This record gives sequence, C-alpha cells and structure tokens, in this order.
Amino acid sequence: MAEGHPGWRFDGIDPSAEMIRQAEIVLGPQAAKVRFHLGTVEDAPAGPYDGATSLLVLHFLGRDERLRTVRDVVKRLKPGAPFVAVHHSFPKPDANPDRWLRRNAAFLTGSGIPGLRIDEMIAAMQDRLPALAPEEDEALLREAGLADIELFYAALTFKGWIGYKP
Repeated sequence: MAEGHPGWRFDGIDPSAEMIRQAEIVLGPQAAKVRFHLGTVEDAPAGPYDGATSLLVLHFLGRDERLRTVRDVVKRLKPGAPFVAVHHSFPKPDANPDRWLRRNAAFLTGSGIPGLRIDEMIAAMQDRLPALAPEEDEALLREAGLADIELFYAALTFKGWIGYKP
C-alpha cells in the first residue's frame, strides 16, 4: 500500500515489539511513512482514519475480544471509510471438524514446504485459533458497526471482507 500510494501515511499497531521490528525491516525505506505503536487498538490514536486493515490478526481473538477490537477500529474511522479484514475463517461441520484445516495443510505440503507435520499443525491451529465460520465473521463485522460488508477474498481457510463505517 505504501509503494502504491506515495501520499499515504500509516499507523501500525501490534502488541509484539518483535513484529514491529519485522515490519520495519520488511518495509525498508517505506517504514518512514508509518508511525508504529506497541500495543492493541486501544493504544492507537483516536483518528479519524480514512481506512483500516486487520491482516491475519482477528483469528487469534475469541469472539468477544474480536467484537471489541473491531468496534474500537470502527469508532476511529471517518464516515464512509473502509475496513478490510483477512484471517482464517472456515465452516466447522460436525461430522469432520478439521476437514478445512486438512485441506489447508495438504495445500502447504503440495507447495513443497519441507518438514511440515500436518497433525501437529492442525492441533496447534485448533488450540490457538478461535476461528469463526464465515457467516459468524460477517455477522460480527455487522454487529461491530460496519455496513455494506462483502467477502472479496477466499482461499482455503483464509477469507477477506471489506465493510464501511456508515
């Protein structure tokens, strides 16, 4: 986004100092466009912002914390501003609850990632990721105050939505 939009400025928020350090490394010279904040959305400036993203974060949060987090983002947005969220979200059928995780693992294995222990990866994801089903995620975004929500990305267990502050 920084390369594609030279005039944009960003605030990056993360509770991990190591992740902020990694972001600075990956961004290289573009890091000068970012004000980094160690913490969570509650520690972010009040805004208002022209837009916000949550990339590969919300699947780590339980439903109540996820709802609180998205609400905190929405209150910092300007009216009409977009919010983009991309994270793990998949159906959880009763007969085979890890079917989607196995599909994801099979893709990774087929992509040539060495040393992948599928059963360990699936167990870790089940233990650490309180992922919601796509319809639950969309309902949560609506409950948090977003409108005109659309699914724009879907790849195995990953889903992406865009919604707007009314």
